[in-house]
Amino acid sequence: MPKEGTSLLFAACNGITEMVEEILKKFPMAIHDTSENKNMILWVVEHRQPHVYELLLKSNLRRDSMFQTKDTYGNSALHLAAMLREHKHWIIPGAALQMQWEIKWYEFVKNNVPQYLLYETNNKDMTPADIFTDTHKDLVKDGGEWLNKTSESCSVVAALIATVAFAASTTIPGGVRENNGTPILEKHAAFDIFAISSLVALCVSVTALFLFLAILTSRYQEKDFRSSLPKKLLFGLTSLFLSIAAMLVSFCAGHFFVLKDKLKHKALPVYVVTCLPITFYAISQFPLYFDLIRAFRKVP
Repeated sequence: MPKEGTSLLFAACNGITEMVEEILKKFPMAIHDTSENKNMILWVVEHRQPHVYELLLKSNLRRDSMFQTKDTYGNSALHLAAMLREHKHWIIPGAALQMQWEIKWYEFVKNNVPQYLLYETNNKDMTPADIFTDTHKDLVKDGGEWLNKTSESCSVVAALIATVAFAASTTIPGGVRENNGTPILEKHAAFDIFAISSLVALCVSVTALFLFLAILTSRYQEKDFRSSLPKKLLFGLTSLFLSIAAMLVSFCAGHFFVLKDKLKHKALPVYVVTCLPITFYAISQFPLYFDLIRAFRKVP
């Protein structure tokens, strides 16, 4: 935050888009306000305020002259976008997702500034790309470790489900007829549900397992955090949740033949109680799943 400045600069740094818009409508010259040798563009980029930045891009400003401004250390707007600050501006958990949004912010600013800024150096003779690599190396390391731990725990669950699903898919409830080898219970609806759900559980659990293994064997380079690794984790979790649901349906359908006569009307509560532990595990992963979906927004 600027130590001294106008209301416009403070509003811009805090992302108050409505206030910035109203001030610029009534006092257009306020766009030239500066503090600590930084104009409004530099402050907005440094404080990661995408909505205010978009507002400035859409306004009728002399953007080229504003982007030419540099701070005391020779940093342009792209240099500031490439720097990782101690204060985390993105409200999203996980080092990997933080890294993804840092890349998206840097690319967003890069695509909306004059192209010559990509190659300009600051007082330390560093380009924006050099600064990005240097300041984000610890975040890349932390993101790789976070993905490793998450993928390891999820791959164990996926392997267990694949083992159970394979055993279930090769087992026929009620046995087969000796004369032609067809299932004895093939005309029951529960048998069809069991056969389909056990096959689905096997397929999607194996898919999840391979996706998590792909993450574990990744090189964890900067560019991988932009899309490749988050997508693999998102699809892996989706497959894992589907395999858990399919396995539970398969278990209930196969076990229904045992309880349908004695506990016909009480079977459903019994299944619900039996499935609670593994359902709680799936629910505990939902926050991560929704954060992954939210992380794929175009602009942070």
